[in-house]
Amino acid sequence: MTSQDEILQQWCQELLTAFELEDVDLDPAAILSLAGIAAHSVIRPAAPLTTFIAGFAAGLAAGTGQATDSVAMGAALRVAREAVERRRPAESEPGRVHSGVTGNETLGADKAE
Repeated sequence: MTSQDEILQQWCQELLTAFELEDVDLDPAAILSLAGIAAHSVIRPAAPLTTFIAGFAAGLAAGTGQATDSVAMGAALRVAREAVERRRPAESEPGRVHSGVTGNETLGADKAE
């Protein structure tokens, strides 16, 4: 049986190939982490919108030569995560259920090369 991680990795490779981006190094865990904190900190539909906008911003930065692909993606994920964190309600707020996602698990990609 194929694991969820394997399926996601294969899907990402299919999409990268479809967009002729085979050489792009993608961190699905960082993207999914951002989606998770956006869904739990803003509202659920914020997850795909947040990751799309972060990806679009990274593409523009890399495409215009402002940064390498890796640096652009890391910076976009960091900026989006910071924006989401500013929206996150205080953990002590009555009725607030903590998602268990801290948002710090996979952000190592934002370091300059």
